Amino acid sequence: MVARQIGDHEINFEHRQSAHCESGVTANLLHHYGVEMSEALAFGIGSGLFFGYIPFIKINNLPLTTFRISTGGIFNRTMKRLGVSVETKRFRNRRQAMKALDQKIMENIPTGCQTGGFWLPYFPAAYRFHFNMHNLVVYGKQKDNYMISDPIFSDPVLCQEKDLEKARFAKGALAPKGRMYWLSNVPKKIDFKVPVQEGIQEVCNTMTKTPVPILGVTGIRFLAKRMLKWPHKLGHEKAALYLGQVIRMQEEIGTGGAGFRFIFGAFLQEASEILDKPALFDISKEMTETGDLWREFAVVGAKHCKGRLSAEETYPEMSKILLECAGREEDIFKKLMKI
Repeated sequence: MVARQIGDHEINFEHRQSAHCESGVTANLLHHYGVEMSEALAFGIGSGLFFGYIPFIKINNLPLTTFRISTGGIFNRTMKRLGVSVETKRFRNRRQAMKALDQKIMENIPTGCQTGGFWLPYFPAAYRFHFNMHNLVVYGKQKDNYMISDPIFSDPVLCQEKDLEKARFAKGALAPKGRMYWLSNVPKKIDFKVPVQEGIQEVCNTMTKTPVPILGVTGIRFLAKRMLKWPHKLGHEKAALYLGQVIRMQEEIGTGGAGFRFIFGAFLQEASEILDKPALFDISKEMTETGDLWREFAVVGAKHCKGRLSAEETYPEMSKILLECAGREEDIFKKLMKI
């Protein structure tokens, strides 16, 4: 439990480390208001699992591969399904944004912020790259240092005002524009059954019924086929950059593709108890095994990027693994829809 003195009042916020920033912030904010919420449960109710290969959207000048729904989606869906009221603000003026954050701290309201991770100095140098979808909770201030619960770190951290301001107004794709959010009303009693069912149903729909060929299970197959052509179409050097981007989006940015599969598997375990459906527990094991297969894909790709495998070895093998991932996930979601 964190308890620090700020001016004339004390702010208490329990920091809990998580695998992913947004689902961690969601769970921790709810936990602060007395809702027993794990990160996995927040991720599942928020229908966080997804896949999309979107070549016309660029991150660091390379195509976007996403393994989760859009930023804010997990938080917004979870709160809506649980009946929790939320206030959100964006700003054009930096000083107004920081003053608004200070006001929430004075009101003893822990506040979520969307930031550009590159500008957060407590990030290790190896992990600081331009990515504007990092979420954290600000729960206090000491002089010009903000007290932050960043869920991907084991302990709370301090961040100077000028650095947090810069992170909140990072430029580029998906710029946060000072976005801050907080819970304004939390029901005293919450029944998780319907929210859990809705969370599962939406993931099944988006992964198997999305008509756009670059999204869902179809999107995984689309990437598998595109990947085979990269060495010939792009040249070996650029193909390696494309491959490295996919692996980085999978394993380093946020929790990554395999990590999200593991979190969803943990959610299904909790859902099996909440809904009293033992079959969900068995499917959770299948999802975890699929996460292992995604990790195998990343290992093969990493070996190629380090020069240990030739293009002739790498791309056909990775394409085969991706097609197997697509088949397994399609089978899992069809089973879930029947249950």
